[in-house]
Amino acid sequence: MYGAVRGGVFVTLEHWLAARAAQRDENGQTRALHPRGPASPMLDLAGNDYLGLATDPRITTAAAEAALRWGAGATASRLVTGSLELHKELEEELADFCGQPAALVFSTGYHANLGVVTALSDADTLVVSDAHIHASLVDACRLARGRLQIVPHNDVRAVDEALSTRHETRALVLCESIYSVLGDAAPLTGLAEVCRKRDATLIVDEAHAIGVAGATGRGMVHQLGLTQSRHIVLTLTLSKALGSQGGAVLGSPELVDHLVNTARPFIFDTGLAPSAAAAALRAVRMVASRPALPHAAQACAVALAESVGVDPPIGAVLSIPMLGPWTALRAQSACAQEGVLVGCFRPPSVPDGVSRLRLTASARLASHEIDHACTTLKRVVAQRVGL
Repeated sequence: MYGAVRGGVFVTLEHWLAARAAQRDENGQTRALHPRGPASPMLDLAGNDYLGLATDPRITTAAAEAALRWGAGATASRLVTGSLELHKELEEELADFCGQPAALVFSTGYHANLGVVTALSDADTLVVSDAHIHASLVDACRLARGRLQIVPHNDVRAVDEALSTRHETRALVLCESIYSVLGDAAPLTGLAEVCRKRDATLIVDEAHAIGVAGATGRGMVHQLGLTQSRHIVLTLTLSKALGSQGGAVLGSPELVDHLVNTARPFIFDTGLAPSAAAAALRAVRMVASRPALPHAAQACAVALAESVGVDPPIGAVLSIPMLGPWTALRAQSACAQEGVLVGCFRPPSVPDGVSRLRLTASARLASHEIDHACTTLKRVVAQRVGL
């Protein structure tokens, strides 16, 4: 029997786990895994495959051919024998696509965020974090050695005040270009100007913008003409609109060199699998050559937003506030009964503590599927699921 001593009372691991499970059940916070098959009759408005590329034959063929040629895995960390020509090619094309000088690929977007924040911070660094940043950046802040200051969501003035009153010589400002739960956009132009004025580095997570935001799907930094700003660093994921898996940090060659030498989530992790690298590379080329893909995802998002009466999103993510976790769960179940799969975000996964349905648009949905989804959502939201 494993156990722990708390307040002089011995508590076994089994009792502690049971108590935690009971508390989650009472609060409507219990989650479970629901494995799916390779095909589903449900309309998926919950996943992050915004462009429908995860099952595109051109993407899956690229992944399969890479696995046959290079093997199932990279076999080692990038600094040992795990760096492949595929990685270099992907990094060069990602940088070109996003309008950045250089890129470094990580095994996940989570690792990319952990790596860049921890590698760029020390005891003489202030880390200013938006209150709604993704869990990967939250964990990065916890691991960083600098002082952390959390500011209200999308509050440029609060960021300016934090930077202007700091005693540290260096500062990082963390935000998402499009936020993963609410789907709203960061005030990047204002943040970039404040960081330029205050000699701070702005780290922008483009995970939910790459492939869908802007006229060509190249992300918000590119859309706003901020690619030449040397004080901006980008992170992104390959596992959403690009349909693969992995992550990347983009910036100057000097930044990449620093990460290669100091970012522990890069140094001590096995390199990105060849199949994932090849799939992402093919996806980048497809998005670059087919601007209709981002436009289709954006049109789907607008239709979904109009059906439930919320503002059209910048990208593919939108959310509908619910009265509580149980209401959100009932709404999710009601949608599922109509063949529509939606996300259900409850505390502690929501940054503002408000339970909500989270919807994601996709370029792969046909017009009749979008119509059915809109009709279902409108009815479910109007009924407030029995309330």
